[in-house]
Amino acid sequence: MPQSNSILNVLNITDTNISIADSRDEIVYKRGQKKHIKVLEGRLSYTLSKCPNCGFDRLIKNGARCTDVRLGSINGSEYHLKLWKQRYLCHSCKTTCGAHSNLVSPNQSMSHQIESLITPLAKRSLTIKAIAEIVGVSASTVSRKIYGDKPLPRRVRILPKNICMDEFRSANHLFSFIACDADTHRLMTLLPKRLSMDIIEHFRREYSLEERQQVQSVSIDLNANYQSVIRRLFPKAKIIVDRFHIIQLVGRSLDQVRISTLRSIENKHSREYKALKSQWRIFHLFDEELDSATVKYIFGLNEYMTQQNLVDIGLDSNPVFKTVYETYQDIMRAVRTRDGKILKQTINNYSRTNTSMDTSITTLKQNISYLKNSCELPYSNGPLEGLIGKIKKLKHNCYGFRNLKHFFIRIRLIMA
Repeated sequence: MPQSNSILNVLNITDTNISIADSRDEIVYKRGQKKHIKVLEGRLSYTLSKCPNCGFDRLIKNGARCTDVRLGSINGSEYHLKLWKQRYLCHSCKTTCGAHSNLVSPNQSMSHQIESLITPLAKRSLTIKAIAEIVGVSASTVSRKIYGDKPLPRRVRILPKNICMDEFRSANHLFSFIACDADTHRLMTLLPKRLSMDIIEHFRREYSLEERQQVQSVSIDLNANYQSVIRRLFPKAKIIVDRFHIIQLVGRSLDQVRISTLRSIENKHSREYKALKSQWRIFHLFDEELDSATVKYIFGLNEYMTQQNLVDIGLDSNPVFKTVYETYQDIMRAVRTRDGKILKQTINNYSRTNTSMDTSITTLKQNISYLKNSCELPYSNGPLEGLIGKIKKLKHNCYGFRNLKHFFIRIRLIMA
């Protein structure tokens, strides 16, 4: 294989009309920084039979024009191609034209290789500046290629039968609405605002009543506003309260009662105080997962005991805390076993303790029919929480966004 063809093969240049004549190293200064680049000398030429303007066969070669083409990087090094493009003169219409290649668009200096590198890097949640440094172009060029005039999709082709809804903090400290398909986990809708009127207006405008009636279930957290929105938009859908948020609600109440119990203990060096203070995570474990056989050294108490012994010490410190802990365990057991009857029985048989658990149980009692759906149906907000996690990573890597449209375009890219 000739050396010219070998260089073209390494650089993934498929145009056979390009020939490489020379290669060298150069030092350039970009934005005050010294950079070492690889420069290739090449020529683009082929036989052009007819004039593209008049169609007559009266073309002659008329010199060449040099174009600095930016190629893809290899091992972090920038490659530039000084490409001499053949020019042609038509004796019939007196116009000139030039040779074109599939390596680069007409009147452009950035090759298609660079354009193909920008989108995959943007999907990896990199900043515009970082992408520009990797591919060797300006940040404004990267921004123009990523954003440009790309319109945001207004709707999906087919409305999913099972939907997840939630909200997330977007640009300028605002909260935006997000929804995804509960079966395929694909992003469905992004709205700038989370207000009920905006959500209702969007779905009524983009989807007919017949389409919205096909929705079978919608998974949400304990947000009461979304419940009224779902009843108005999807009249035949079952509302599912996310099981994680159920445990999170009663878990926060358990923590608040634990902290109030700590404050009521006068002896700050007692075993009860140390058990509740240092090993608080153990009280959130499912009681069937507690190790009652293995004796371990417990930091904070500075004693050897089992996890079950530690929990017993904490529960003996306050009967109210013990009651709240048992309620927490009963709700966790019902959610884990998907037993709606036990969950309903636990909520209805709860006796007030004058703690924050009373408020949590009241909230669950108001949503008792939706909790039953959570136990019977397999859907949850887990897929949507995963998408929101990717959005948080994007915001963290890019130090936030000021332009909401650009933020939504980047979200669409990483979810594609």
